[in-house]
Amino acid sequence: MTLTKNKMIGEIGRRTRLKNRDVRVMLEALVEVWTEELISGGRIEVENLFVLETQIIDRGEQRGMLTSGEVPRYIKRLTVRSSKKLKLMLRITTIPFGLTRQPVRDHSPRDAQQGKNHVPKLP
Repeated sequence: MTLTKNKMIGEIGRRTRLKNRDVRVMLEALVEVWTEELISGGRIEVENLFVLETQIIDRGEQRGMLTSGEVPRYIKRLTVRSSKKLKLMLRITTIPFGLTRQPVRDHSPRDAQQGKNHVPKLP
């Protein structure tokens, strides 16, 4: 199941008994505040869930040319790290029998050269 914005609004409204319109306004404001913080190079920490962080990477003088034209020296990368509590909860959660979704395939460069698709074992 994918948790979309509309599903989130409905579920939060149901749990808090707030109007969906009020929940939508709050959620849009939250996304706007987070976006501004990440663009300015900030960091967002949500306790017991995750950390979002923008890192500025200096690629140096010899940064290479992947495409024709000017290649930026500095690039921004967004990193997401899960909390220890979330990692633990994910680790101890059992996978139901008859798993409908396929595990994520690991497509490393070495496997691609050998024509292999490695599927990691589920816990």
